[in-house]
Amino acid sequence: MEWYWLADYAPKFLEGLWITLQLLGLSIFFGMMLAIPIGLVQVTGPWPLAWAARAFCTVIRGTPLLIQLWLVYYGLGSLFPFIPGIRETMIWPLLREAFPYAVFAFSLSVAGYEGEIMRGAFRGVPRGELEAARAMGMSPFKVLRRVWLPRALQNVFPTLAGEFILTLKATPLAATITVFEVYSVGSIVRQETYRIYEPLLFVALIYLCLTFLLVIAFRLMERRLPRRAA
Repeated sequence: MEWYWLADYAPKFLEGLWITLQLLGLSIFFGMMLAIPIGLVQVTGPWPLAWAARAFCTVIRGTPLLIQLWLVYYGLGSLFPFIPGIRETMIWPLLREAFPYAVFAFSLSVAGYEGEIMRGAFRGVPRGELEAARAMGMSPFKVLRRVWLPRALQNVFPTLAGEFILTLKATPLAATITVFEVYSVGSIVRQETYRIYEPLLFVALIYLCLTFLLVIAFRLMERRLPRRAA
């Protein structure tokens, strides 16, 4: 094996790593911001919103992420240029880039999967704890913020960690819409140096290290969660 190319392409790999981390972090953040209400509305209703949330989760989980990504980028992205005056607005430079569409597609994917997980998490919180919180005079929002949501997250924290790792391993799909993350840089190295195995092994090592760091981070956070007494 030959690694002479690594020093020359190291800056590009650092840039790709930063884009991968941005894509992962933004997708998890926006995805969870959607997943929590999607899971909650399936438990509390009203039924039209609950039905819409179930339909959304079914569609997202029932279709490949690659197809969702292409529909967002090549479908939704192709509509903006036909909007009158859009090219003169401040958001046009953003709409021309592939990265926002990747974040949007990955966020929807996270919302669909984690929304179903949060549905089970909210339903799994003992009703007695919620009734006790209401009996203490807490408002519905305070019950959600201080009792229901923390207990729900506590129940599914290891599951969420696994789902986020799967999201990390799905980020190479963004390369198909010209988002130059880590895998894209590895593909460029293979095309320019004609080295096949070394760039792939290096990219695999990067993802392995990122996965290891995510696992450690979630375990540290899990230890900080309050535990119920036996």
